[in-house]
Amino acid sequence: MEVSTQKDDLILALNSGSSSLKFGVYGRGAGDSEEKPLLTGSAEGIGHSNGSLHIRSSEGNALVARECIHESQSEALAVLATELRDQIQAAPAAVGHRVVHGGPELRTHRLITPQVLEQLRAATHFAPLHIPQALKLIASAQKIFPAAAHFACFDDAFHRTMPEVASHLPLPQRYFDAGIGRYGFHGLSYESLVHHFGARLPGRAIFAHLGNGASLCALRNGVSVDTTMGFTPTGGIPMGTRSGDLDPGVFLYLLRSEKLSTDELEKLLNHQSGLYALSSGESDVKALEERIRSNEPRATLALNVFANSVRKMIGAYAALLGGIELLVFTGGIGEHSHHIRSLATNGLEFLGLTTDKIQIVPAEEELQIARHCRRMMVETR
Repeated sequence: MEVSTQKDDLILALNSGSSSLKFGVYGRGAGDSEEKPLLTGSAEGIGHSNGSLHIRSSEGNALVARECIHESQSEALAVLATELRDQIQAAPAAVGHRVVHGGPELRTHRLITPQVLEQLRAATHFAPLHIPQALKLIASAQKIFPAAAHFACFDDAFHRTMPEVASHLPLPQRYFDAGIGRYGFHGLSYESLVHHFGARLPGRAIFAHLGNGASLCALRNGVSVDTTMGFTPTGGIPMGTRSGDLDPGVFLYLLRSEKLSTDELEKLLNHQSGLYALSSGESDVKALEERIRSNEPRATLALNVFANSVRKMIGAYAALLGGIELLVFTGGIGEHSHHIRSLATNGLEFLGLTTDKIQIVPAEEELQIARHCRRMMVETR
C-alpha cells in the first residue's frame, strides 16, 4: 500500500532511543490547525540480532513489518529513508531530532546550524551517552535529506521554567556557574501532555513518565516546577537498568574499595542497576510481572522498590504543590502496567487523590517534535 501526497511541507520527526529509532511523518492540510500523521513506526533492536522495522499508515494499518537487523542508528535511518520514499513519494521539508541533553547553552528548541553542532560537541561531557549518538544521527540525516531544514528539540527544554530552588544543587557556586544543576528530561513527553489537556489542565498536576527510563514532574499552571531526573537521565527514581539517586557515599566506596574506573562506574549505574539489579538480571516489567505470578521474591522486590519510589515522589510533589488535582501516567509502563499504577497510588486518598483524578494518556513525543518544527519553520522563513 502506498501513501501519496502533494504536500511540500512534510515533517519527519526522529525520536532516538538507546536501541530504537521511532519516527513519524506529519503534514497539514488546508485549514488544519494540527499536525496529521501520514506514517508512523520504529526500528527496534538496533545493534542486536532481533531487530525489526515497522511502518504504519495514518489509519494504523501495517505497511511494513519485518525482521531487519540494523547495526547502528544511522543504518536504521538509511533503511527507513528508502521505505519512506517508496511510501510517500516525497522528501520531508524539515527533520526534527529529539536531543536528550544540550548542556547549559542549548535550552530551547532551535534550527541546527554549524554553531549549534559545535555547541553540542562542546557539551558532550554533560551527556556522554547521548550527545555523541545524537550528533551521528544528525550528520546521517543531513546527508540523506540535504534539502531539509533540521531542527533540534531538546528533552530538557521544558524544565527551564524550574525555579532556582529546584535546579540549584547543594554544591559550591562555581559548579552551578559551570552548568552543573538539575536539568530534567522527558520534556517532550510532558509537553505533549500539556498540549493534550490544554485549558482542561488544572493548576496542580503531577505527570509520571514511566518506561525503561522513568521520571515524574510537578506542574503548576502547566509549567514544570520540579522533576526527579537531575543533571543526567540517570538520576531520580530507579529505572530499568539505571540506579536513580544514590547516597554519594556509595560512589566514594565503589571508587575507593572496588577501584572502579569512571567507565566501569558509568556502566554499573546506567546498564547494570535499577530493576535489572534488584531482580538479578531482568529489566522488563512485563517479564517481572510474570515472575511475580510464580512467587519469585526478587521480581517482587524489584517492582515494589520501583512503585514505592513513584509513590514517594507523588506524595512529595503533592506537598510541594499544596495539593494534587490531576495525576497522569504515561510511557510504556505508565500506560500498560495496572500493577505498578495500583502499587504507586493505593492508599493515597488522604491526599485527595481519588480515581477520577488519575488518567492514562499516551506520550506523543514525535507529534510534539513535529509541532515544534512547524513553528520554527514559520519563524525561520
